[in-house]
Amino acid sequence: MKIAAVETIVVRLPFRHDGPPSGFGGKIWTTMDTLLVKVETDAGITGWGEAFGFNCIPATKAAIDSQIAPLAIGEDAGDIAGTGRRLQHQLHVFGRNGPVTFGLSGLDIALWDIAGKVAGLPLHRLLGGGGRADLPAYASLLRYTDPDVVGRVSAAAAARGHRHIKLHEVTIEATAAARAAVGPDVAIMLDTNCPWTLDEAMAMARGLAPLDLHWLEEPLWPPENHGGLAALRARAGIPIAAGENVASPMDFAALFRAGAVDIAQPSVTKIGGVTAMREVMAVAAAHNVQVTPHAPYFGPGLLATIQVIAASPLPILVERLHVDMEPDLFGGLTAAPGGRMRVPHGPGLGCDPDPAVIAQYGV
Repeated sequence: MKIAAVETIVVRLPFRHDGPPSGFGGKIWTTMDTLLVKVETDAGITGWGEAFGFNCIPATKAAIDSQIAPLAIGEDAGDIAGTGRRLQHQLHVFGRNGPVTFGLSGLDIALWDIAGKVAGLPLHRLLGGGGRADLPAYASLLRYTDPDVVGRVSAAAAARGHRHIKLHEVTIEATAAARAAVGPDVAIMLDTNCPWTLDEAMAMARGLAPLDLHWLEEPLWPPENHGGLAALRARAGIPIAAGENVASPMDFAALFRAGAVDIAQPSVTKIGGVTAMREVMAVAAAHNVQVTPHAPYFGPGLLATIQVIAASPLPILVERLHVDMEPDLFGGLTAAPGGRMRVPHGPGLGCDPDPAVIAQYGV
């Protein structure tokens, strides 16, 4: 069974949330822009993947269309590891992180979707997992800055049943407002998106200590400062999480050897897809590091993350961006009622994107 075609499709999905306009990377988010990767085989089986997008979609789409797709056509769709290795080797001179790797991630996810469809099994079953009906999800909030807004949105997330809430703030005041709003029984995580030097992070950790954080995420710039993370982890008294910007399973192994993190956060749409995610989880287990994947998506990347988590015997939270999607690519599967997300049990990723939604919201 050969890869016959690789197509990229951009969908721009409107959403609502409980706070004022928010964004990242110089852009205010009013839509959830998603880059779908559609892979067709000569056997008539279609798989769906997702490559990391948001503001980066034009670059990732160009990498897939101009570099990855021409090389992938004719490759064995069932030889996922071999196809991935051959393409990585041919493309490595263009970078081992960024749009090329993001594109290869989307291709890998689509090939695993095809593998599940060929086997007639949901991916978590194909990977040896059990039949879980749902998984606990943590609410991943946007950045609001204003402590009053942070407290209000945190309380709203807790009222929806989330027992774990992640902030994207950089001040003690905003974090304290969330803690006051949800009380001591809801876990709070703080993702700061790499803002501080080691000395600044140590000072912030001292101020954050009374707030009983579940983890402190990406506190240092640059994110590849493994030694700095290890020093902070040894002295801060707060579990350290990182990994959404780590480029490969080998880079994760270096992070673990440095003793830099308590929680690893590989991103299935960035690191190389399901194949790389499984490698990272195996290496993390060998180093006694917990894995909680990065997954602020509403496309096949989210379903792939859910499937990989459901295949694990360990209790792992699903990241669920705390917004309300107006259209849902998967007929409601991306919702988290009561703070839990359903595990799709259809073959492959469990559900194909709704063609009507693609037709209406495709760019």
